[in-house]
Amino acid sequence: MKLSNKTQALQDLIAPAVAACDVDLWGIEFLPQGKRSLLRIYIDKAVDENAAPVLNEDGELEQGRGVGVQDCVRVTQQVGAILDVHDPISGEYALEVSSPGWDRPFFQLEQLPAYIGQTIALRLISAVENRRKFQAKLVAVDLENETIQVEVEKQQVLEIDSHNIDKANLVYQD
Repeated sequence: MKLSNKTQALQDLIAPAVAACDVDLWGIEFLPQGKRSLLRIYIDKAVDENAAPVLNEDGELEQGRGVGVQDCVRVTQQVGAILDVHDPISGEYALEVSSPGWDRPFFQLEQLPAYIGQTIALRLISAVENRRKFQAKLVAVDLENETIQVEVEKQQVLEIDSHNIDKANLVYQD
């Protein structure tokens, strides 16, 4: 779960602007696509179950919910201004700001412990047990050794080095 140098530099640049909008920077994806690149920013906000209902700027009643449209608008404006000033992306690019959603992608090992017991989809850099892609139940996260343990079919538990994870996301289940 290592970011490229370019993605890390972009994340370092925009993190203060995102924090100024009272939301958390969940992660970013930078996808260079020829003449037009894509910068996708995922933001998150803790849900407060005990919060009193309030009217938002659109006149909608909110009760301690996570990320809303107005949060995305504010982050887009703040980050857009930072990117205009520093111009870290050559050529044209599209800027997207979104919540991580039900099938949230994971960008850092520290994001995983809250999802122990749930199913995640993994794409690995190097095969483990002759597989690079699979869905498995997250069993444990070892932050010190930078590994995770997942349970695949037949209760087989695999230990995976976090540096071998190319992509990971939550698998939504009702």
